[in-house]
Amino acid sequence: MTYYVTTAIPYVNAEPHLGHCLEYVQTDVLARHHRLRGQDVRFLSGTDDHAMKNVTAAREAGEDVAAFVAHNGQRFADLGDLLELSWDDFIHTSSDPRHRPAVEKAWTLCAERGDFYQKSYTGLYCTGCEQFYTPDELVDGLCREHNRPPEHVTENNWFFRLTRYTDRIREVITSGEVEIQPVQKRNEVLAFIDSGLQDFSVSRPMARAAGWGIPVPGDRDQVIYVWWDALVNYISALDYGTDGDAFRTWWTEGDERVHVIGKGITRFHAVYWLALLLSAGEELPSRIIVHDYVNLGGAKLSKSVGNALGPKGVVADYGVDALRWWYCREVPLLGDAEFTVERMTTAYTNDLANGVGNLVNRTLALSHKYLDGTLTIPTDGPLLALARALPGQVDAALAESDFRGATAAICHVSEQANRVFAAVKPWALGKDDKRDELSLFLGEVIAVCRIVAQELAPFIPGGAARTARQLGQGADVPTPTPAFPRLDLSESGS
Repeated sequence: MTYYVTTAIPYVNAEPHLGHCLEYVQTDVLARHHRLRGQDVRFLSGTDDHAMKNVTAAREAGEDVAAFVAHNGQRFADLGDLLELSWDDFIHTSSDPRHRPAVEKAWTLCAERGDFYQKSYTGLYCTGCEQFYTPDELVDGLCREHNRPPEHVTENNWFFRLTRYTDRIREVITSGEVEIQPVQKRNEVLAFIDSGLQDFSVSRPMARAAGWGIPVPGDRDQVIYVWWDALVNYISALDYGTDGDAFRTWWTEGDERVHVIGKGITRFHAVYWLALLLSAGEELPSRIIVHDYVNLGGAKLSKSVGNALGPKGVVADYGVDALRWWYCREVPLLGDAEFTVERMTTAYTNDLANGVGNLVNRTLALSHKYLDGTLTIPTDGPLLALARALPGQVDAALAESDFRGATAAICHVSEQANRVFAAVKPWALGKDDKRDELSLFLGEVIAVCRIVAQELAPFIPGGAARTARQLGQGADVPTPTPAFPRLDLSESGS
């Protein structure tokens, strides 16, 4: 079984913020989880380089556009190490040699289908979204995403015949051929389709784009619209432009093709991207997972709004486990999440330091105090039965993209084990010289913790690996060293 999973690719007009990291971490969890279950996984991310807002930001910085984009793009790529991400590929759309041939191939196939035509168009254009809007899509004349008025723009562009594909797009979504999660987002897409799709512009004048972008094949006066260009990254990274084996393995003949995106770009992925692929005669994605936003002080984290909080400082002060755990444990399936340091550190302390970590540490400590670190590891028991049901519960939650539900299942096991531990009072067994009973009980707790550590690995790979090392593999267990050290909040500066 193959599992191909991608993040959206962000503009690189400024540094990455915590809003970007939500998507990176959640997608990484899915990739790691499917690897853990034995699937062949390919995890792609990258940067969207050809946006006009990148050109504008470069000009404001007094820098060459290509150099500016490359420098900022590397900041996003560096998040791989910072956040312990396991991506297999990272594509920069302006510099990766795989990208332009793929975009040109897709364009040519759609052109051969007769799906392009030219016309002059006047509309309301939001530079933040890189998108035209109709007046009824605005709120008090403002863009919903950026809370500012769009520009009135008149251009002569190439348009794509989206209306040709209305019925087919609706069919693949309602049938589940393309699954959109959660179901509420699916319903929003269907409502958008039922409101009446319109053909849309897929190019920009070369002069307005300042020469930045991929020229339209056969029309050097136009560049391909950034969203058309960007969407193709999901297959250009598979050597689509050169008919590579990766495209057949992971896309045409692949079992699962999954996109993880933010709610603000749903129509591009669940409508425009599907139409592009249908026009080009290619396979569709199997699933589109839509998440809501991370807010700070009640407002979406955004470079343009100016409230973007960077991940480097948060990780430096509190560690990557705390941040990754917050994204998975506290962000709901539906609705925006309000980030605060207090909420993040509380989740880490309650679930990891006081929960899993405390259970492991006191079990190991008693093992060495009374049994010289050698235990009897049982093959069954009530706690073990609870723990053995955990992988199936995690599978079920993540099948619905419910990260909070998956982590809640893990926490339930550690909470129950801690309750039983307190009720049994194993330290009393050691004092009463009931060593066999003590060895069997602590051995069952160790077996439970090993399952918990395994299921934690996709969510907090570093902390889970430290926990697994603490637990060992056989009957002889190591001496305890905290896998989840307590956070010193008094000295943290974020």
